Amino acid sequence: MSTPSRFKKDKEIVAEYESQVKEIRAQLVEQQKCLEQQTEMRVQLLQDLQDFFRKKAEIETEYSRNLEKLAERFMAKTRSTKDHQQYKKDQNLLSPVNCWYLLLNQVRRESKDHATLSDIYLNNVIMRFMQISEDSTRMFKKSKEIAFQLHEDLMKVLNELYTVMKTYHMYHAESISAESKLKEAEKQEEKQIGRSGDPVFHIRLEERHQRRSSVKKIEKMKEKRQAKYSENKLKSIKARNEYLLTLEATNASVFKYYIHDLSDLIDCCDLGYHASLNRALRTYLSAEYNLETSRHEGLDIIENAVDNLEPRSDKQRFMEMYPAAFCPPMKFEFQSHMGDEVCQVSAQQPVQAELMLRYQQLQSRLATLKIENEEVKKTTEATLQTIQDMVTIEDYDVSECFQHSRSTESVKSTVSETYLSKPSIAKRRANQQETEQFYFMKLREYLEGSNLITKLQAKHDLLQRTLGEGHRAEYMTTRPPNVPPKPQKHRKSRPRSQYNAKLFNGDLETFVKDSGQIIPLIVESCIRFINLYGLQHQGIFRVSGSQVEVNDIKNSFERGENPLADDQSNHDINSVAGVLKLYFRGLENPLFPKERFNDLISCITFRSTATRT
Repeated sequence: MSTPSRFKKDKEIVAEYESQVKEIRAQLVEQQKCLEQQTEMRVQLLQDLQDFFRKKAEIETEYSRNLEKLAERFMAKTRSTKDHQQYKKDQNLLSPVNCWYLLLNQVRRESKDHATLSDIYLNNVIMRFMQISEDSTRMFKKSKEIAFQLHEDLMKVLNELYTVMKTYHMYHAESISAESKLKEAEKQEEKQIGRSGDPVFHIRLEERHQRRSSVKKIEKMKEKRQAKYSENKLKSIKARNEYLLTLEATNASVFKYYIHDLSDLIDCCDLGYHASLNRALRTYLSAEYNLETSRHEGLDIIENAVDNLEPRSDKQRFMEMYPAAFCPPMKFEFQSHMGDEVCQVSAQQPVQAELMLRYQQLQSRLATLKIENEEVKKTTEATLQTIQDMVTIEDYDVSECFQHSRSTESVKSTVSETYLSKPSIAKRRANQQETEQFYFMKLREYLEGSNLITKLQAKHDLLQRTLGEGHRAEYMTTRPPNVPPKPQKHRKSRPRSQYNAKLFNGDLETFVKDSGQIIPLIVESCIRFINLYGLQHQGIFRVSGSQVEVNDIKNSFERGENPLADDQSNHDINSVAGVLKLYFRGLENPLFPKERFNDLISCITFRSTATRT
């Protein structure tokens, strides 16, 4: 390959890498924008709630006439929002926004005025919303710091990959150049030897000495170029190995960030938000229930929405609203350089001993890091539980305010010890903030440790597979160590099932009686795996998986093993879904019996759920 063409290829590889890194960088920026926008929406929502309750307290004396105007005012404000458009489209909202909508609907049902309700709104509920707004802003700032740190670590990993890739390209180019010079020297040697073979009886003695000297010079030059080629070849192999290891570690780090770290960051932003909003709205519910029992039907609807204030479902909806920002990028692929077909770590001599030593060092370090990180994880989980206990305290019951006379004077004396006037509140909030600070410190430590473990584990696993294959190859072939053996295809025999009854293409009842499994292991394991790793994938059962992997998983289940037992998503989700489809499709008696088919179809015509049942 000519030099200009080679440089063009190098530039294309670098440009492709830089384009992929640029996309990831843009995605990281977009993630921060989405999280910041989410926080602003929450603050705006809480501000609307504060304005709403403040206005509601002011117009309690004209309750029946003015509350409808108030509800219409806020409903008109929310009709133009994205949340309202989403609500009209598929009735699917984030739980706090859903509570807000139901609250506005409840306003239209209110019909009476009371001073106690007004006082609770002003001195309790509104102050809670202000605190929630402050807490949400504070949580976002702390989460943003961790996010920046993770982004910097991720970019360091990508820069390290770029450096290693360029080093590999440089050494490989030097190896090719040295090989070319060696071949040129060999041609010169052959040419000189051919001239030396001519008849020498008519050549003078002086010319004979010159030819011998020229031959010796060419031999020395060839030896030097042979040594230079061997040295450059070894450097190229080592550089390629380092590139492949770094590539594996980079892909593992990027995957971990998008699948685990990003979810943890969203959890940090949500920390205490839903629980605090739950408490504030339950305060409102308590006041309303004691004021008028005739409104229980409408308040039950709101209570149900408050009960559904759940950060996990909101996080799922939030990520679905911005799929382009939170979807993991494609894995980095090995970029072969100038015809280099080797895309695996080479475990041949003379680098095998070095790889073995590196593998042992990684194994030892991983064992130590996992123990240390597990301790940090336990501390983090315990601290998180403490925070959750703090923010889920049930202090929203205000029924004691309604145990005395409902006159204005009595209200003032009864609610003198409001939510914020209790001395323990300031101390409790100080303890909460101190615990939050400790939690974020430990979370940062845990994430940094787990990131390091992820990178080292990826390198460890790749070296383990490589050294295992290299060890088997040494005993299965007599080819020279520098020439990789040709892959041999072996036809695998079908494994024999350990059960008396057939697992696949058999009868379900017979298999359950024979194996003693109430639910077949294959069904339970596949559904568990899909719940863990497949709920964010589209077309789980529509897209076909790898037939080879489907057969491997199927054969393992027939041997009585559980190939999906680990908590790592090493299997393709479509292949796991394909195994589950294959199992149900092959049952002798379908899961829904043929004789009940017409009955099941007829149930669809019934409108009443009770009649269908």
